[in-house]
Amino acid sequence: MSDRIFNVLFLCTGNSARSIMAEGILAKDGAGRFRAFSAGSMPKPGVNPLALETLASFGYPTDGMRSKSWDEFDGADAPVMDFIFTVCDNAAGEVCPIWPGHPQTAHWGIEDPAAAEGSLVERKQAFATAFRHLKNRITAFAALPFERLDRAALSSHLQEIGRQEGATSLPTESH
Repeated sequence: MSDRIFNVLFLCTGNSARSIMAEGILAKDGAGRFRAFSAGSMPKPGVNPLALETLASFGYPTDGMRSKSWDEFDGADAPVMDFIFTVCDNAAGEVCPIWPGHPQTAHWGIEDPAAAEGSLVERKQAFATAFRHLKNRITAFAALPFERLDRAALSSHLQEIGRQEGATSLPTESH
């Protein structure tokens, strides 16, 4: 098994809910095999409190979580990404920066829990559902035999993961 640690960036427009939860899930469940990051094209002023509450309720750390621009990962001193996943349809359709190192990309879109309406219980349920879909994708991703897959096979697996239960519409192009 490879000792390599992979850098993974989760992108969403606001970087306040889905991408934040994905970063938290992979940071814990990646068992030291991955460095998880998240960012947005137009980050919100802060992380959605229900995203933090959801992570904490499932035993995931929330310390240091913040909304940030993808510009933080575009500079010369930024970590080189191995994988970039868009988790919202808006980010998937945007023109992304040119990422150094030619990372593998895929669209793993799910419904925005922050857009859920209704009672507090219904909104919390939307976050729990988003969390479950993200966790399922991240679990499948982390279980891939990276050392045995060529780039094309890995890309195919990543696209397939994005079509799991809860997938929103797929973009015509990936980043």
